[in-house]
Amino acid sequence: MMRSFSVIFLFLFSVTCNAKNLAIDPDNLFPQVKLETSMGVIIVELDRIRAPLTVDNFLTYVVSGEYDDTIFHRVVSEFIVQGGGYNENFELKKVNENIVNESGNGLKNEIGTIAMAKERHPHSANRQFFFNVNDNTSLDPGRKWGYTVFGAITEGQEVVDAMALVTTDYSDVMGWEDVPLEPIMLIKASLLPAL
Repeated sequence: MMRSFSVIFLFLFSVTCNAKNLAIDPDNLFPQVKLETSMGVIIVELDRIRAPLTVDNFLTYVVSGEYDDTIFHRVVSEFIVQGGGYNENFELKKVNENIVNESGNGLKNEIGTIAMAKERHPHSANRQFFFNVNDNTSLDPGRKWGYTVFGAITEGQEVVDAMALVTTDYSDVMGWEDVPLEPIMLIKASLLPAL
């Protein structure tokens, strides 16, 4: 128990220090991020009160330019639009440490929200995120860990809706279906000035 507490404390300390080093204002409880994509602009408002670790992790990738020139590599109609992990050549981008799952924060995987992608292990989210294009209650916590929602779209829902309709197919490179035939680029992600 003490070892788990120590690991969580060190993780929180490192995330906080990293955020401070990158000039992320810790007092801005609802930071906004502008995502300039090849299909239009999306603005999301993040909820640092409900998902502080997830928001600071996401902002670390934003302000360091790590989301720039990545793709939305997975599009499942009436489900999700996922990106943030690969460049246009399907090469995996640099990954920081995994973060603690905050899916029990009361935010739901509803249409228009942004959430962290993860693997089967509950605390395996790191840099990939997705937009919910439906009310995805199956992704919320219940008898198992859910997917952490950490914000919502305030502008550009129509852009995400258009992304959800693109033609997808199986990719030999990725080894899965639901890959857009024409790449959808995340050209630039930027932290907007505090209101």
